Amino acid sequence: MSKRLSKTQDNAVYAGVWLACFAPLAWLAWRGFSGDLGANPIETLIRQLGVWGLRLLLVGLVITPAARILRKPRLVRFRRTIGLFAFAYVTLHLFSYIGIDLFFDFGQLWKDILKRPFITLGMLAFVLLIPLAVTSTNGWVIRMGRAAWQRLHWLIYLIVPLGVAHYYLLVKADHRPPLVYGAVFLALMGWRVWELRKRAQQTPA
Repeated sequence: MSKRLSKTQDNAVYAGVWLACFAPLAWLAWRGFSGDLGANPIETLIRQLGVWGLRLLLVGLVITPAARILRKPRLVRFRRTIGLFAFAYVTLHLFSYIGIDLFFDFGQLWKDILKRPFITLGMLAFVLLIPLAVTSTNGWVIRMGRAAWQRLHWLIYLIVPLGVAHYYLLVKADHRPPLVYGAVFLALMGWRVWELRKRAQQTPA
C-alpha cells in the first residue's frame, strides 16, 4: 500500500513538473492570441522563448544541490524532463527567429552568425545542446557507459554561460536579468566546487 501511495505521489509531482514547464509556453500563446505581447510581438515572443529556455537550464542545474541539501534524492529524476523542456524552448526560440523574423532566409542567418556575436554565441550553445538532448535516454547511458555519458553532459557548464552571454549581448538597455542569471550560475558553480572539495577531503588517501 505504501509503495502504491509513493508511486502515486511521484506521478502527481511529475505531472506538476510537466505542467509547470509547459505553462510558460501556454501563457505566451495566450498572450499572442489576445494581442498582449507589446508593441513588437515578434521580438517579445522570440526573446521570451529563449529566456524560458535559459531559466529551465538553470533550474536543471539547481536540482542536484537541492536534492542533496533537502535530502530528497528522488528530485533528480525530474532533471531530464526539465532539461528536455529547456531544449524545446531553445529550439522554438531559434526556429521562431529563423521562421518569423528571417522568413527562412538562411543566407541572412549565416551572415548573422558570422557578424553578430550574440547570435554566434547563441548558435554555439544550441549546437552543444543537441547531443545532450539526443543522449538523454537511459538507453544512451547504457550504450556510452555512465562515465562517458557524464563527461558529455558536463557541456551544460559551457552551454549555460554561453546562453547568459547571448542574452546579455542581445539586450540593449536593462542588463539586470542576464546578470542575475549569471550570478545564479556562478553560485551553482561555487556549490559544485565546494562539493568536489568536500568529497576529496572525505576520500581516504
